[in-house]
Amino acid sequence: MCVYIYMNKGILFVAIDQSRPLSDQGPFDIVLHKLSGSKWSRILEDYRQTHPHVAVLDPPDAIEQVYNRQYMLEDVADLNLSDSYGTVGVPRQLVIETDPSSISDAVNKAGLALPLVAKPLVAKSHELSLAYDTLSLQKLEPPLVLQEFINHGGVLFKVFIVGEAVKVVRRFSLPDVSKRELSKSAGVFHFPRVSCVAASAEEADLDPCVGELPPRPLLERLARELRRRLGLRLFNLDIIREHGTKDRYYVIDINYFPGYGKMPEYEHIFTDFLLNLMKQK
Repeated sequence: MCVYIYMNKGILFVAIDQSRPLSDQGPFDIVLHKLSGSKWSRILEDYRQTHPHVAVLDPPDAIEQVYNRQYMLEDVADLNLSDSYGTVGVPRQLVIETDPSSISDAVNKAGLALPLVAKPLVAKSHELSLAYDTLSLQKLEPPLVLQEFINHGGVLFKVFIVGEAVKVVRRFSLPDVSKRELSKSAGVFHFPRVSCVAASAEEADLDPCVGELPPRPLLERLARELRRRLGLRLFNLDIIREHGTKDRYYVIDINYFPGYGKMPEYEHIFTDFLLNLMKQK
């Protein structure tokens, strides 16, 4: 964050000392946090009860939902968004909590198609793996979520949401997997995170069918609905468009209070968001 921009607008950030009671610190107008856990949740809830004039971003129980990949995408699936601009869904997925030896049978029973993306069940880790065959599934370490891999031209769209502001950027992603490649490949390949496979795709010379941004009205409607359903105001979405289609999109991940450094004009957008929040109080 650019401190000078915030100071010029009269905004001062003060670090919270977790070793001291929250009520003894401040006074605060807004509490920004990324912490989790039952102890911190109780502290924040007690503080909200005794300081109703202070805005807490965001409610701990709402944050916990997107930290668990078993429930993270439920609101997107329930939304079942479809209009003239396109459809938005989620990949088919399966939760594996224990016993790696049972993964193959569970995948076959669920009817999931290879390759599969494996992600830790707790979303605080961004590591992922791509499994090409059923035997290799036993090498994975539960608890995890298995998602069907959807070819998407090797590009994903990171949609940043700050209050009512919505910004989108392109990022390189995992490359497509052809049927021929799938038939000849085996094993599990590990990646640090899907959007770190390569650098930003903003300046790349992409096929328009791959690089064209999702329609603005579709993203704004999706953001508006998820703000309401998730109860969050600071998050981003990782969205892909199924390769070979013009308007079929999938949300593959939701991140709470992400690093906004890659978001265009984030300093001014975040400043305006905080000031508007104060005006609404």
